[in-house]
Amino acid sequence: MMERIDRLRAKANSLVLKPGVYLMKDNAGQIIYIGKAKKLKNRVVSYFRQNKGHNEKVRKMVSLVEDFDYIVCDSEFEALVLECSLIKQYTPKYNILLKDDKGYHYVKITPGPYPRIQAVKQKLDDGAEYLGPYTSSFSVKQSVDEVNKVFSLPVCGKKFPEEFKKTRPCLNYHIKNCAGICLGKISPPEYQQIVKEAVAYLKNGSSRSVEALQKQMEEAAENLEFEKAAKLRDRLLAIQRLGQTQKVLLNSEKDQDFVAVEHSVSTACIAVLKFRGGRLHDKDDFMFYDVFDTEELMLQFLSQYYTKGADIPRYLSLAVPLPDTELYQDYFSELAGHRVSINVPQKGEQKRLIEMAQSNALEQLSLRLNKKSREIIAQQELGRLLGLPKEPEYIESYDISNIGNDYMVGGMVVFQNAKPLKSAYKKFSMKENVTQDDYACMREMITRRFKNYLDETVTDEGFKRLPDLILLDGGSGHVGVVVPLLKELGINVPVFGMVKDSKHKTRAIASTGGEIQLYSNKTAFKLVTQIQDEVHRFSITYQRQKHKQNTFTMGLTSVKGIGEKKAFALLKAFKTQKAMRAATVEELKTAGKLTQESAEALYQHLHS
Repeated sequence: MMERIDRLRAKANSLVLKPGVYLMKDNAGQIIYIGKAKKLKNRVVSYFRQNKGHNEKVRKMVSLVEDFDYIVCDSEFEALVLECSLIKQYTPKYNILLKDDKGYHYVKITPGPYPRIQAVKQKLDDGAEYLGPYTSSFSVKQSVDEVNKVFSLPVCGKKFPEEFKKTRPCLNYHIKNCAGICLGKISPPEYQQIVKEAVAYLKNGSSRSVEALQKQMEEAAENLEFEKAAKLRDRLLAIQRLGQTQKVLLNSEKDQDFVAVEHSVSTACIAVLKFRGGRLHDKDDFMFYDVFDTEELMLQFLSQYYTKGADIPRYLSLAVPLPDTELYQDYFSELAGHRVSINVPQKGEQKRLIEMAQSNALEQLSLRLNKKSREIIAQQELGRLLGLPKEPEYIESYDISNIGNDYMVGGMVVFQNAKPLKSAYKKFSMKENVTQDDYACMREMITRRFKNYLDETVTDEGFKRLPDLILLDGGSGHVGVVVPLLKELGINVPVFGMVKDSKHKTRAIASTGGEIQLYSNKTAFKLVTQIQDEVHRFSITYQRQKHKQNTFTMGLTSVKGIGEKKAFALLKAFKTQKAMRAATVEELKTAGKLTQESAEALYQHLHS
């Protein structure tokens, strides 16, 4: 292992400090990762340094690298173009790849004297006319709905002309969304002309169609065809009404994409809102797995998304800044054949729309992970608040509970993905510390928990996983006790305390360096409060159970002929006090191996 890393590091140190592209290969010579660098030597050497803080995905990739090739370029721009081309050619497994798994969608114009315009997923050999394929069901459905409203076309299930005048017109006729074909007042040629205009509207867009309709209306009025002119006027009004009800509009008619990313642990979603002519035209979303670097994800996504055939607008707005904005502006401008401007909106309408894209990404992410969006936000906020390298997916929390110097117990609760994982909860009854010393009890509980983790003979899954974060019910004093203990055990997990106010409500998070304020309107505060309340409930419930059980056990030993061993044997046999009270004298005698006299005395004691 070390020989391989030393060899690769020595080769990397021989590289030049120039822009270029590097290709990582496994022992079969397969390219598993492609990257670009401003300075080849510095970037490639960083992979093979000892104790380098790589994320899990990079560590896995480096463990498989047997060799690497490189190509020196004259400029960063040339390196970017080459990187995009090579990723597209080789699709390496450790690069973030856009999978083309989206289905195709079509606009269908049915055959017959009274054709319908429909949104469909498949193109059939049925004599119908099809427009497409399109990758976006959103765009197809929106366009079909719009054209049917504008041209007052039927969307019901009636067959024409077979069902003319057989039933009353539906609601769409009365709210002027349908011309009432079922009344039989529109001839096939007249209807087919309307459909022909509707298809032209789909093909050419609303702006061109408005101009054509305006011209037709004026010509009809000049020719004294007032009925025709009125119908064309109504159609123009319908287009205007649709524009007014379209809530997602830009103040200008420019073409612009808004790209946002949301991240949870190692899964991410990117959403793209596409505006054309100032209106929301389409939406795309993509899921990515084993992702740990948001910046790298955005860079690779953009370069692949816009080289796969997506039209590149003049304006591109992002939720996160790029390190090489000008470089990517030049690259996309060359691809598009026109100037492309990239920005990160900070206020106003543009900020609102990038937040809308983020909201779409968050909803898709929560749907795919089967988590609520507030749970994802809570983990993200808590990770940022505590300065953690990644958001805490698996959190362990500890609390001590006692009554004076008696019944010293501790409880451990687990939250996974911001939800309680009750199967992993643990109870600790103090063995070494029998006096009221919270610090000593916390030290004993943490020691026992992580010695179980380090003990290879222990198979309990609740002990064999390291948490991403430890939260102690207590202040900086508790943290100061636990942090050096974990260091001594060789356990590297961040530790913080949960501080309560005088009313026993969560107030702040404690570290060895002081306190971090929590704000009650933040989801991180609600998550920490939930954890603190749960660990307190769990530990005090265990302490009360133990107190109750011990009190009951002491009551059993007051019966003549029953000592501690026989009392515990009885408890083990019957499990609950209720079950023991329901037992007969003979059952008590058998379970506790009692004499007849002791069994009868116990029965009287239980029912006194």
